[in-house]
Amino acid sequence: MLIAASVLAVAVPGSAQAATAGSSCTGRKVRTLSFSTGSVLLYRDGGVVCAVTVQKRPGVNRLVSVSVQARGLVAVHKSRKDTRSSPVAKTYAGHRRVRVTAAVGSGSYRSGWFLC
Repeated sequence: MLIAASVLAVAVPGSAQAATAGSSCTGRKVRTLSFSTGSVLLYRDGGVVCAVTVQKRPGVNRLVSVSVQARGLVAVHKSRKDTRSSPVAKTYAGHRRVRVTAAVGSGSYRSGWFLC
């Protein structure tokens, strides 16, 4: 029983960390876009697209940013220095294509236009 409790204690922080990163985004997860220092999680709820960047190696205080843009609209850019993830960037996309950019420290990602 002691072994099971210690295994559970080790497993819970990681899953809590993953749940916290996307917890501000509602709807269903539609894509995960990975790059060298992190990944971008995309969620969709109706016509609203929500994006958050998560560090690949959490724990170090780095500049983490995310930007999401619906075609024909202005990009929504969010950034902060954090040990885990960026603030949430949301935009109404309707049935438009979107473009996502993200960065964690020196690594970055830029997508083309895509439907999600």
